[in-house]
Amino acid sequence: MSVEIERKFLVKGNAWRGKAEGIFYRQGYLSLKKEHVVRIRAVGEKAYLTVKSTSKGASRVEFEYPIPLEDAEYMLNHLCEKPLIEKKRYTFESGGMTWEVDEFFHENAGLILAEVELSSEDQSIELPSWIGKEVTGDSRFYNSNLIRKPYSKWTNYSR
Repeated sequence: MSVEIERKFLVKGNAWRGKAEGIFYRQGYLSLKKEHVVRIRAVGEKAYLTVKSTSKGASRVEFEYPIPLEDAEYMLNHLCEKPLIEKKRYTFESGGMTWEVDEFFHENAGLILAEVELSSEDQSIELPSWIGKEVTGDSRFYNSNLIRKPYSKWTNYSR
């Protein structure tokens, strides 16, 4: 078991582009309960089954296990709720931290989020110039909720 501590931000502008080559992610959810989610993720030639608890602040419990890619593809295509999350993830260093920028496609096109994992919730970080509004506590930006209500369907959110 591990505890994931991360902060999440909207991305503004394009200054982050070109810092890394993106990797395509395809993920879906087998369970979307309030108390936990069960996710299937395919990344390149690898795949994972992940169970995450409800977030408490910027932290949550996470269990992740590698699974055969063929099993993941079957579950994504036949068992997971739709729409699937499809995104490109760019991972690079900035200000002494590892940042992950997710550029979403299809039903969530137009949404670009940055995440940074921390060793503690009170860890201070230097925010790069391309970081916008913090959305760590805003559950609308959880991947699991982007399946229920994709970004393209939002009507009362100023982008």
